[in-house]
Amino acid sequence: MAKEQGLSLTGPDGLLKQLTKTLIETALDEEMTEHLGYEKHDTVGKQTANSRNGVRPKTVLTETTGPVEVDVPRDREGTFEPVIVKKRQCHLTGVDEMVLPSTPRA
Repeated sequence: MAKEQGLSLTGPDGLLKQLTKTLIETALDEEMTEHLGYEKHDTVGKQTANSRNGVRPKTVLTETTGPVEVDVPRDREGTFEPVIVKKRQCHLTGVDEMVLPSTPRA
């Protein structure tokens, strides 16, 4: 289907890079939800001292796809410590296996 739409698997705007970005950002959003204790857009968040406070862009280098710009969520108190992409981390290893797991050979 990607080929029919003219999308390449690799390259600067390739499908693999888009999947990697989506995977990382989804994991970061889940980490923020765990940190704050409530889902995004939940009204419970209005009754707490700490809440989501937008995102900041960050470029990480992956093994296969090269540089990938991701949006890292922020909280108002600045206490969020992401795990999948730590603060000041530039290189990200292992994410390519999550996006395209290797298949066992017979």
